[in-house]
Amino acid sequence: MSDAVVRLTGVSRTFGHGPAAVDAVRDATCALHAGERVALVGRSGSGKSSLLHLLAGLDRPTSGDVEWPALGGQPAGLRPGTVAVVFQGPSLLPALDATENVALPLLLAGEADDAAARAALGALERLGLLPLARLLPEELSAGQAQRVGIARALVGGPRLLLADEPTGQLDRATAATVVDALLAAAADTDAALLVTTHDRRVADLLDVRWAMHDGRLTLPEAAWSP
Repeated sequence: MSDAVVRLTGVSRTFGHGPAAVDAVRDATCALHAGERVALVGRSGSGKSSLLHLLAGLDRPTSGDVEWPALGGQPAGLRPGTVAVVFQGPSLLPALDATENVALPLLLAGEADDAAARAALGALERLGLLPLARLLPEELSAGQAQRVGIARALVGGPRLLLADEPTGQLDRATAATVVDALLAAAADTDAALLVTTHDRRVADLLDVRWAMHDGRLTLPEAAWSP
C-alpha cells in the first residue's frame, strides 16, 4: 500500500490541567490512505472533532506523533488546499458571493484573480452549483451553502478531505446530497476522505467505519451504538 496521507501513532489530546482536565483523544493509532472513504462515528462529545482537528493539523497532540507521509510535510507548510476541512456550521463569508467564497483559498495562496475565479467556477460546475455562482450566502439554502463549502474545499485539489458533522443541521434528503457531493469531490482528486457523524444513515454511505467512545478510537467499528 502507498504511503499514508496521514498517520497517527499513540496520539492523545488533553485539554486543561489537574482535576478539570479532559482527555478528548486517548492513545489513538490510525492511518488514512488515498482513496479511502471513512465514517468516524460516535456520540456528541466522544472526541470525533478533536481527532479530526489532529488529522488536519489544526491542533497538536499532547503526546504521540502525527505525520503526513504522502504529503511530504505538515499541512501548515503545504500549498493551501492540500488538506481541506468542511465544517458543520455556516463557513461562507457573507459579503462574498459563491464564486468569491470558493476562490478565496486560491487568492490567499497568491493565485491571480482571473485564474482563481476560473478554478472556482470549475469547482462549482463539478458539483452542479454553477447556477448559484453569483448568489450571496444569505440567498442559499442550508444544503446549498454546505455544498458551496465543499466546492471551496475541492478547488485546491486536496489530497486529504475532512468533514466535521457536515450534515448535522440538514434534513435527511439534503444530508444524502451533501455526502454524495463529498464522495464526488474526493473521487475527483483520489483524496482520502473522513466524515465525522453520529447519524447511522450518513455512515452507511461510506465504505469503512471508525468509532470513537470517550476519546478512544476503535478500528474497525465492532458494533453500532445509536
